[in-house]
Amino acid sequence: MSLQRFLSLALAASLSLTCAPGARAERDGDRDDLRKRGAQQREEVRPQTREVQRAPERDRRSEPARAAPPRPGVPDAARLRPAPAKAPSGYVLDRRHDHNRYYPPAGYEVSVLPTRYRTVVYRDVSYYFYDGIWYRPLGPRFVVVLPPIGVVVPVLPSFYTIIWVGAIPYYYAAGVYYTWYPEYRGYVVTEPPPAQAVQEAESEQLFVYPKRGQSEEQQATDRYECHRWASQQTGFDPTQPGGSVPEDKYAQSRSDYLRAMKACLEARDYSVQ
Repeated sequence: MSLQRFLSLALAASLSLTCAPGARAERDGDRDDLRKRGAQQREEVRPQTREVQRAPERDRRSEPARAAPPRPGVPDAARLRPAPAKAPSGYVLDRRHDHNRYYPPAGYEVSVLPTRYRTVVYRDVSYYFYDGIWYRPLGPRFVVVLPPIGVVVPVLPSFYTIIWVGAIPYYYAAGVYYTWYPEYRGYVVTEPPPAQAVQEAESEQLFVYPKRGQSEEQQATDRYECHRWASQQTGFDPTQPGGSVPEDKYAQSRSDYLRAMKACLEARDYSVQ
């Protein structure tokens, strides 16, 4: 290698070592500038980001339960009361004698009978009785009917209204009247009491109280037997139209009947007023 070429290479190497730190410093400076500009941009963007950030989730299990906001125009008492039960579709409200219950009307059809119904056979015809409602088969379905007069059931519907005629209680439910018959030890479907007798019973009624704690069944039996005896003694029957007496004797016969009922019940240890 010539001396001139050697000196050229040595000079190039010396210049490279002299300039390298400056180049590195320049590159490091560029990196610092980039970091500063990036940090500044993040600082400028951060306030906007904070505005849209979601609030951290709270542990709601430790917070007390909040009441639902009241509906406008509805008092607190109204919100606390349960909503009244709605009648099934097709049912009608029975307002007779202030009964105020919903029942399916005659002709209403169902595909399945209610559970716990009772089968009642009357003159070789099967009826199905459930809670005051009577059904008969109609092909593959069942239809609501009014029962024939004279059918006997061992129990009354769970909800009924009592109508007093003289000292005789009529039990009313779903358009049907029942009276207690001791001979059958059950309740017989009977004709409705005369409207006149019902109106008089509401204004003038015998109040009977058992003195010896007689059961309800015994009270019903005593009332029925005293009614039959008083009717035989006076010829007056409040369960029949016109009391089964001439119109001009109605008032006196009715008064005699009530006195006879009172005497009979008092003889059986009842207080009658």
